[in-house]
Amino acid sequence: MEKQFSDRWAIILGGSSGFGLATVEKLALHGMNIAALYRETSAGEKALKEKLQGIAAAAGVTIEAHNVNALDADSREAFVRQFAAAEGRKQRVRLLLHSIARGNLKPLAAAPGEATELLGIEDIRFTAYAMGTSLLDWARSLFVNGLFCADARIIGLTSEGAHKYWDGYAAVSIAKASLESLVTYMAVELGKYGLKTNLIQAGITATPSLKRIPSSDQLLDLTPRRNPLGRMTQVEDIANAIYLLCLDEAAWINGSLLHVDGGEHCR
Repeated sequence: MEKQFSDRWAIILGGSSGFGLATVEKLALHGMNIAALYRETSAGEKALKEKLQGIAAAAGVTIEAHNVNALDADSREAFVRQFAAAEGRKQRVRLLLHSIARGNLKPLAAAPGEATELLGIEDIRFTAYAMGTSLLDWARSLFVNGLFCADARIIGLTSEGAHKYWDGYAAVSIAKASLESLVTYMAVELGKYGLKTNLIQAGITATPSLKRIPSSDQLLDLTPRRNPLGRMTQVEDIANAIYLLCLDEAAWINGSLLHVDGGEHCR
């Protein structure tokens, strides 16, 4: 298999499962070195590191595992300093992928006297940063430290829930709607430096984060019948699209929202 990215790096925020881990596997096959950032327990991290080591060995690439809080400013800057200090890292980052799935899933209102924890402003603020605007802090930090290559790609993930009602999804919906606006501005203001910023809207996918949504059972049941191609979106479908956006041939795609869902958004 051709190794298109043998001298390039990807930094993947949320690389332990779902779309992030699938992207690690896909890009490694094509020669991309990867720094995977995640939050895991000791038990979970042991299994993850073994998996990442296996992927790296099979593909002949370097995969670094970083169990850090990507939403903490000090942790972010410490990672960037460490990454930048290593030999051969300057101007080598081809991809920054934001695949963080951390947020609050609570209703806005409940009947008087009902013992239900409601969504608060702090919940919204945390979720909006975690699943949306933290992308900007990461992109700027990598940029000012000279880590992006001349034709780098910044990719975020949004969802259909940014534009329609799902039970308990208000905070995430706000985060994704903000992210969509942010990407427009990043595409324009970072584009002059050669950075291409885009969003992928994945179809309904049976990821660990989806299963935490109160209405996930309904979404999982409806989607195969609703999708024009008759099946659920798989994490590999999203990883394939991210790979395509990293190719030289995708250099003219900037500020776009790509539906990677088999046409699900059409119905």
